[in-house]
Amino acid sequence: MAYIHGTAKKMTVCIDNAQHPLIIDSGAHCFIVARNYLDNHFPNLEKQLLPTKAKSFKSASGKMSSIGTMIKEIIIPHRKGNIRLNPEFIVLDDANIQGFLL
Repeated sequence: MAYIHGTAKKMTVCIDNAQHPLIIDSGAHCFIVARNYLDNHFPNLEKQLLPTKAKSFKSASGKMSSIGTMIKEIIIPHRKGNIRLNPEFIVLDDANIQGFLL
């Protein structure tokens, strides 16, 4: 299921056999997820994070710091067959996002 909210589109996707919210934002220049969301839904994932080149990012609300990157398979349900993606997400320490931003 997907719906439009402002210029972003929200949907539910499957990651590691569980449903998670995914926000599709055409204005985003990278894929991100908040550290607090990972801590709640993937408790041991921080040990598996890969290093990231950029340590800080700018947004309309200020500067955000990165703690690493991760690659997770995302399954987007579709009536003609599921779509599988393997994007690399930047994990931001101080972002306020409840889900994954693609």
